Amino acid sequence: MAGETITRAQLTEAVYQEVGLSRNESAELVEAVLAELADALVRGEMVKLSSFGSFSAREKGRRMGRNPKTGEEVAILPRRVLVFRPSHVLKRRINDTLVPAVRGLPARAGEGAAR
Repeated sequence: MAGETITRAQLTEAVYQEVGLSRNESAELVEAVLAELADALVRGEMVKLSSFGSFSAREKGRRMGRNPKTGEEVAILPRRVLVFRPSHVLKRRINDTLVPAVRGLPARAGEGAAR
């Protein structure tokens, strides 16, 4: 399942096109939003974006793992991992656009819109 990666530059351009801010203001806005999201996650807060999903940092404890190359047991240190849970709206939108393609029919514009 190959796809494109959306970059900060593309997000900045989308803000520029949709909102009408200058390119510099759009870049500053994108950076400010991403920084606030990251800071909240570092503080251990959950970040919820309505109709998109929620991000949270979860603690994982120490455990034993195995080096797949050598088979040697290795201690995996405790760490925090980022968890994303998509909203039902996002899941429905993704799956609604997939269903026509699975049936061999082309997806129509607007079919995957939130209801």
